[in-house]
Amino acid sequence: MAAIARGGPGARGARAATTTNIVSQLRRGQLSGRGLTRGAQITEALLKERDKQAKWNGIPLLLQKLYEHSHPNSDFSQCQSILKEISPLLSMEAMAYVTEDRKAAQESTFPNTYTFDLFGGVDLLVEILMRPTLITQKKKQKSSLSPCEERDCPGALCALQPGNFKVSDDLIKDCLSILYNTCLCTEGVTRRLAERNDFVLFLFTLMTNKKTFLQTATLIEDILGVKKEMIQLDDIPNLASLVSSFDQQQLANFCRILAVTISELDTGSDDKHTLLAKNAQQKKNLGPSRAEINQATLLNIPGFIERLCKLATRKVSETTGTSSFLQELEEWYTWLDNALVLDALMRVANEEAEQSSTESSDESGLANSSTRTQLPQSMKIMHEIMYKLEVLYVLCVLLMGRQRNQVHKMIAEFRLIPGLNNLFDKLIWRKHSASALVLHGHNQNCDCSPDITLKIQFLRLLQSFSDHHENKYLLLNSQELNELSAISHKANIPEVDAVVNTDRSLVCDGKRGLLTRLLQVMKKEPAESSFRFWQARAVESFLRGTTSYADQMFLLKRGLLEHILYCIVDSECKSRDVLQSYFDLLGELMKFNIDAFKRFNKYINTDEKFQIFLNQINSSLVDSNMLVRCITLSLDRFENQSDAKVAEVLSECRLLSYMSQMSMRMSFLFRLINIIHVQTLTQENVSCLNTSLVILMLARRKEKLPFYLRTLQQMEYTEKYPGFILNNFHSLLRFWQQHYLNKDKDSTCLENSSCISFTYWKETVSILLSPDRTSPCAIVSYIDEAYMDIDRDFVEE
Repeated sequence: MAAIARGGPGARGARAATTTNIVSQLRRGQLSGRGLTRGAQITEALLKERDKQAKWNGIPLLLQKLYEHSHPNSDFSQCQSILKEISPLLSMEAMAYVTEDRKAAQESTFPNTYTFDLFGGVDLLVEILMRPTLITQKKKQKSSLSPCEERDCPGALCALQPGNFKVSDDLIKDCLSILYNTCLCTEGVTRRLAERNDFVLFLFTLMTNKKTFLQTATLIEDILGVKKEMIQLDDIPNLASLVSSFDQQQLANFCRILAVTISELDTGSDDKHTLLAKNAQQKKNLGPSRAEINQATLLNIPGFIERLCKLATRKVSETTGTSSFLQELEEWYTWLDNALVLDALMRVANEEAEQSSTESSDESGLANSSTRTQLPQSMKIMHEIMYKLEVLYVLCVLLMGRQRNQVHKMIAEFRLIPGLNNLFDKLIWRKHSASALVLHGHNQNCDCSPDITLKIQFLRLLQSFSDHHENKYLLLNSQELNELSAISHKANIPEVDAVVNTDRSLVCDGKRGLLTRLLQVMKKEPAESSFRFWQARAVESFLRGTTSYADQMFLLKRGLLEHILYCIVDSECKSRDVLQSYFDLLGELMKFNIDAFKRFNKYINTDEKFQIFLNQINSSLVDSNMLVRCITLSLDRFENQSDAKVAEVLSECRLLSYMSQMSMRMSFLFRLINIIHVQTLTQENVSCLNTSLVILMLARRKEKLPFYLRTLQQMEYTEKYPGFILNNFHSLLRFWQQHYLNKDKDSTCLENSSCISFTYWKETVSILLSPDRTSPCAIVSYIDEAYMDIDRDFVEE
């Protein structure tokens, strides 16, 4: 093989080798690291001879030239000329990849990018990019001065800046562009680059240069997306200095990368999302995860959250100058993952430019020529939408992390919620124009469109912000907070402390707060809208936690209950996800609220309507069990009150009368236990277990627990399968103890949602799991020994 490289005596025989042999030898050499590993080792004559037959399009010869001109003391301008020849061959295939149907693209072959990688092009470009770093490291060893002192530079990052050496910005951009195109079209290249931690960290140092920022960010995002181990942000040299050097546009783009580093890696299959699997994983990982460490790192960067809040809430008119964005658009032409977005932007721009020119008079020709460089308003809006998407995602993830309270405090202080409220009508929930921007191959209602995605991300942020946190009242304005106080006074109940303590300078401005605006658009949403689920989740999160009568009445007065019932009953909603979100919201809205049950009975005023409602509940108990829990808890409280109004509603309300029947409660209990098993418990369906426990805790209060257990036993015999329910329930309760009695578990959610102390929860489970077969409240007392199967270990199936 050395003879082939040098063109010695063995070269003549090697020329007879087939193209297949060269390819297979290269691949073997690259895998083993021995023998023929790159095209530069093959003679020019052999490459020329085989090029036409193999249809290599001269790429191996160009790479050989590139190798010769890429040594530290070489003329790098020659490298750039060679890359200019290679680049069109690869970009043509990359463009085909992103414009073809995805399935067809995956089945296609891209010979130019494959050849480029096969003959060592990827490794060579990585060497060219990183060579300044290697030179710097050698100089640092020889010099007693630091690189910054040598150059009188204020930042240590300059030590890795390619601009300080012979590698020009244009050459860096060409290298990054070709690498990206190769990653796009040739399988395995992105993963190989991801395995090189030194290269990944080096790429971050290129982001200090504004001219190469966009290309670098796009390549990093793709690499991190396939990296097996999440990168640790602490490993990035001078991260705080890097972030502080970004302008607002760069920071928004950087959020795309951060999204990969702060989100927990998806385990990839549903069975791994079971609570059994999650608990086992938590036992293995005793410390915080990489994602949690990265979240803490970001929060320690001075001014980071404040800048994100400013980005999220700035108006379109406050965006930076046109010229910088036009420059960025020009960069996007070479970045094919953004090409479709750019095409759509430019199409809208051309439409507006044509409209503008037809409306112009001849006298305004001079003025019109200057406005041609102005960015059309629709492009500005879409540009801002795409930025806000990334920023809201990062804020949302941080709000759900371990430092949630710290993040809450900061985003309240930096007035994120009032800022979003001011943008609600004009940007977040703006009306679509006739030429509303959509991506190629999609439509306006597609979840992939930027407009749709922004709305969903906004709703997810509201959900995370409101969930079990007193800052939720920042979603209101001052008048609405006063209304909450008035509701409490009228009902002669104490005001909620969080309402009293809310800082009025941080609440929403204007006539309506963000929650009220959300309710308005929610009621106008079409039946088939994908937003219904997220809207219901966002509003429900405002109600979650300790039940507040004032909060419920605030929403009831705005017609929310009637809207939900219309969607469930009159429109007969079929979407499981939407139905679940409506049932959960209805449960929080009605819990312990006699006025809500009265309104329910007024709306569901016929047997036909009530039957449709019951059919929706019974169609999937996993989706409706939180509402079943609410009705059960409310009925128990109302039955213990002597108020005349409560007594009237108890006697008239179809829903309460239905649940007051013992046979109905037992039917729900039987089915709730039957639809879940330890091996299939998830965050989604574990609520069924807790709802069944609520039914039995209320029975225990009334000293009816033995009756309920005996009835379950009788129902088993009726089904001709003795023990199958009670054995399963015993296993579920054993798991409940392992899961909820973990010291890291927060039990306040169970207490707040039920108004039953967690101590009572624990005591009830212990009583049910008692091994004493003489105890009338122990499950084992109701399982015949022949059918006993309660000691099985929890193993994933």
